[in-house]
Amino acid sequence: MVLLLTSAVDTININAMLVSRRAYKLGVEWVILFATVLLAPCQSQTGNDWKDEVRKLADARNWSAALAAVDAQLIKRPENSELRAWHARVLMWSGQLNAAENEWKRVLVVEPNDPDNWSGLAWVYSHQGVPERALEALNRAIELDPSRADLHIARAQVLLTLGTPTQAESEFRLALNLDSSNADAQKGLSSVRPTTKHELLLGTERDFYSFTPPFQQNTVTLLSSWSDRWETEFTGGAYLRDGTNAAKLQASVTARSSFLGSLTLGGAASHDNGIVPRHEAFLTYDKGQKLSRNGFIRGIELVYGQHWYWYSTARVVALNEMAILYLPKDWMWSLAAGEARASFAIGAPTWTRSGASKLSFPMVKSERHGLRGNCFFAGGTENFSQIDQIGTFSSRTYGGGLQLQLTTLQMISASAAHQMRSQNRSQTSIGVTYGIRF
Repeated sequence: MVLLLTSAVDTININAMLVSRRAYKLGVEWVILFATVLLAPCQSQTGNDWKDEVRKLADARNWSAALAAVDAQLIKRPENSELRAWHARVLMWSGQLNAAENEWKRVLVVEPNDPDNWSGLAWVYSHQGVPERALEALNRAIELDPSRADLHIARAQVLLTLGTPTQAESEFRLALNLDSSNADAQKGLSSVRPTTKHELLLGTERDFYSFTPPFQQNTVTLLSSWSDRWETEFTGGAYLRDGTNAAKLQASVTARSSFLGSLTLGGAASHDNGIVPRHEAFLTYDKGQKLSRNGFIRGIELVYGQHWYWYSTARVVALNEMAILYLPKDWMWSLAAGEARASFAIGAPTWTRSGASKLSFPMVKSERHGLRGNCFFAGGTENFSQIDQIGTFSSRTYGGGLQLQLTTLQMISASAAHQMRSQNRSQTSIGVTYGIRF
């Protein structure tokens, strides 16, 4: 009996020990599982610590340690393309250009659609002294992502090495269109464009009428940009109508602000001889706004102006509003509306309205030259530069023009227009302008 009791007690003790061990084991497994789940986010957050380490070592120019840090990760994940790209970067930063070239090519086999990889290969080619290959690589990178300003800046720098400053200037401008505050693009553009402050414009225009002798006007205009904020304009004009001469001098000053826009104030005085206004005064406010990089309307510019004319026999005040829409591929479309109040010595003042639309577009782009065209339509009284523009006649005007960029400092433009007036009258105008910067 005693033996039986002893055996039972031993059995109970053994079973208790087994249960205790299983419970302990199960508890340990649950603790490990809980810790794994709890710490997993922390591990994923610190999984990129090696990048920070590599950056710090590269900033300290400790290339051997930076390469060792990347190699330690490559041992764990030898086929990881991101690690291979970092390996290529450290190689090229450390001056091991041939090894970096081979590494970038290896990366591009796996990741051919990443513009950063093509940009890295272009960097290597550029520092190896083969800018032609660098340009090919950058062309591919920009094809993959044309909205990156840094890629356009890199291509501009390669184009400068190849001796094509005009194309480089276009690339710097593209970069500024994408990122207007980019310091590298601003510095690059300043380095390639001539540092000119003045522009001289020589213009001539001849108007042919169906009801009166022709009108000839010749103008000389000097535009001066004294700084990013201030600009002046002086224009002298000589006019000839049916054997009668007139002369006019006009001046204006423009103040600009990147936040507020620009404001222009000016006036004119003339020896009119009954052909042109005796005195003039005007103001113009202009404000532009960038809207989108990839949309149909990239930007908009709003212009409001008031112009006062004092003739020998009349007084005119003209109000003008215009919106300029900047479209893809350097196209521009402007819409304008105007209202004018004319007062004569006899009779009540009269109001006239006008409107105009103009489309401007590039026609030819090359390394040294550029050709732009435009076409327009207007209805109503468009201007008051001559005495016969005042009145209650109605008109429709069709016209267009071309502007040829001869060099970075010279251009020539031509325009033609035909106006059909009421009372079966018409006017045809032809004009040419030559401009030079200095």
